[in-house]
Amino acid sequence: MKSEAGNREPETRNPKPETRNQKPETRVKRGRGLSLLSGGLDSRLAVCVLREQGLDVEGVVFTSPFFKMDTAREAAHQLNVPLHVVDFTRDILDLLEHPPHGFGTALNPCIDCRARMIQRAGEMMEQGGFDFVATGEVLGQRPMSQNRHSLAITERDAALGGRLLRPLSALLLEPTVPEQAGIVDRSRLLGLSGRTRKPQRELAQRYGLTRYPAPAGGCLLTEKGFCRKLSDLRANEGLGDERLVWLLLRGRHFRLPGGAKCVVGRDAADNAALKSLRAASDMLLHTVDVPGPTVLVPGGAGDEDASLAAHICAAYADHGTRESVTVRIVQDDATEEHRAVPLAREQAQAWML
Repeated sequence: MKSEAGNREPETRNPKPETRNQKPETRVKRGRGLSLLSGGLDSRLAVCVLREQGLDVEGVVFTSPFFKMDTAREAAHQLNVPLHVVDFTRDILDLLEHPPHGFGTALNPCIDCRARMIQRAGEMMEQGGFDFVATGEVLGQRPMSQNRHSLAITERDAALGGRLLRPLSALLLEPTVPEQAGIVDRSRLLGLSGRTRKPQRELAQRYGLTRYPAPAGGCLLTEKGFCRKLSDLRANEGLGDERLVWLLLRGRHFRLPGGAKCVVGRDAADNAALKSLRAASDMLLHTVDVPGPTVLVPGGAGDEDASLAAHICAAYADHGTRESVTVRIVQDDATEEHRAVPLAREQAQAWML
């Protein structure tokens, strides 16, 4: 700090006496890591293990129509760590079209998905000046995607140059760059393996984690019922329009004989979502004289399928003993109303996905 009188430094009273051979004070740089935080117990424990040795850790979660981030937000709040949210929709749709390592039991490209997430986190690592990327993976916990061979493939494809750290199983794996550089103390990492959850539960108690979700897949791409709708979309409209992918999360889905997709709301939340997801070229139907569902036909339909959509809309309405109901059809700037006889639900279900 300069004094007001020229460039002379102000005098300090009672200066601290010098000590011969005294070493200058040095501050040890704390390592910084990005940790994938799904919100499951393993991802929470990975953060705890790293922070225990004084490392700065921030979380990153990837969002898409196929997995939610609610548990990640709750975990970040519980652990008091910053959370980076990354839209992963286009990444996962690209992998669904061309999965280099194929699918699991359904349409789940688990190995490729994991590698792409870590690759994206690696880009954030470089941009943000972090030292490593960490995950909560446990060797052998999932026989297909977390065996030694699969973990090696993930690391190779993610291409982080040795900066991918798996703190829960690190002692069973090769040392990483941050361990070799002394940024991370390898001796304080763990060597967990296998499918048993007992060590994780004991660690959770040690770290005071009393709330965490039960083990579960959490990804819709592993659910065969959902994948039927996804496969149908991929085979017909394709996966280029993300709006149509988000639409899979709502309503009952039908593929009509003329090829049109028909989505019927199941409740008020579905009805509101279908209206919000509608494009101008879509056909929107709803009953006028009785309570009923909102029906969306993306891209519209030919006369035959449009008529069937109106009959299906009437079928899922509260028509009671009425022989027909009024259905309003909106498309582009045109609106018209038709009387529609409720279709037998058994017939409609033949077209349900």
